[in-house]
Amino acid sequence: MSNVLFQTIDQISREKGIDPQIVVHAIEDAIVVASRKHFKSNEELRGRINPETGEIDVYAIRKVVDTVTNPVREISLEEARTIKAEAQLEEEIEFKKPTVGLGRISAQMAKQVIFQKVREAERESVYAEYHKHVGEVVNCVVKRFENGDMIVELGKTEAKISKRDQSRLENFSVGDRIRVVITKVEKTTKGPQVMVSRTDPLLVQHLFQTEVPEIYDGTVQIKSIAREAGERTKIAVASREKDVDPVGACVGMKGTRVQSIIRELRGEKIDIIQWNDDVIAFATNSISPAKISRVSIAESNEKIMEMVVEDSQLSLAIGKKGQNVRLASKLIGWRIDIKSEEEKRAEVESQMEQLQEAVPTPVENMPGLTPSLLQKLNAAGITTVEQLANLSPEDLENIPGIGEKTIERISDALSEYYTQSPAYQDQMERLAQQHMFRKDEPAAEPAELNTEPDTKTQETGEQSAPKE
Repeated sequence: MSNVLFQTIDQISREKGIDPQIVVHAIEDAIVVASRKHFKSNEELRGRINPETGEIDVYAIRKVVDTVTNPVREISLEEARTIKAEAQLEEEIEFKKPTVGLGRISAQMAKQVIFQKVREAERESVYAEYHKHVGEVVNCVVKRFENGDMIVELGKTEAKISKRDQSRLENFSVGDRIRVVITKVEKTTKGPQVMVSRTDPLLVQHLFQTEVPEIYDGTVQIKSIAREAGERTKIAVASREKDVDPVGACVGMKGTRVQSIIRELRGEKIDIIQWNDDVIAFATNSISPAKISRVSIAESNEKIMEMVVEDSQLSLAIGKKGQNVRLASKLIGWRIDIKSEEEKRAEVESQMEQLQEAVPTPVENMPGLTPSLLQKLNAAGITTVEQLANLSPEDLENIPGIGEKTIERISDALSEYYTQSPAYQDQMERLAQQHMFRKDEPAAEPAELNTEPDTKTQETGEQSAPKE
């Protein structure tokens, strides 16, 4: 009897993945519930499995007290010592209860309690096991589809891939083995719900760790990843050794390494970008394949930068529906505002016009002009410095009494005036800061890859990535 019972307990615990002691406690609690229902008593009952006989015994528990107020749950010290000679106050005395006549209804109730306790323990076991693996990549098997969601078999339980966690390029069938990222584990009324994803950037990171030995051993580090599943991924890598090219290591010979990742992602494009500690240089790399004319920090506290590109490069820099600049912004952690040369030129001209029109200055306040020259200008209707600055040399020649030498003197006086103007100096300093970075040489382009193989030769180490 004993061996059969404990063999059954051991079998149940293995099947459900729970501690055998939990099953033992469930059985003991079940027999207590059944006994309380059968005896219809308020006694404190306790169940215990006899390890020798395998029988389940039920005991009524009474506490030893000086004065008995509840005879059902308490016993006096004198009476307790008649049962147990060394009994002490506050000690618990056990009285064995008969269990032979519990009946069919009580046995059925005990069975239900055991099932409920085991089910609760099983749910807690599943939650505890998968909750600690959130953020990890695991293998699973596609089991079925429900209203656009994919249900997969994940070891002891099922997991769900919602529609938004599926890549639009992927199409799986029942029985397919796939890799997923465990994103979260929730407790629900029906038990723990494990949520997994195929769109999480951690999946791309895991695939690179699997395919690139340099990443697995730590020689090459993945610094950041920006992904729009089913479209494009940008991944920034850096090398801890000078002799190791991080981009080349990820691409592999003729693109063999990255091509296996692309196949796993069903053709999703991947840009492998060189990491740089300098945020401006890193941003220039991240926006490739577009060529950047200049980059400036617009607001360092808010992490906003401005990029200026040639007019022909604007659409390439922005990308399809803004995808390229959006991924680059996620990759570097800064907001990127992209403008064409024409847009920036118009903006600077507008700023200069606003500067000139802000506070009109009487022409008499500008040093370097003689009284006779001022008289000639006033006679021609030129009364402010801003009006004078807007005149071309031809316009000045049309004013009576003004020749070439006078025009040169006026030009020198204007230059001197604006150079010494505090407002002009502040404006020029701000514009200079915005344009302080000019790219003298082309930025390192990422390995922009699609399903076509990359061309990298072992002898020269030169590589070229196919462009869109």
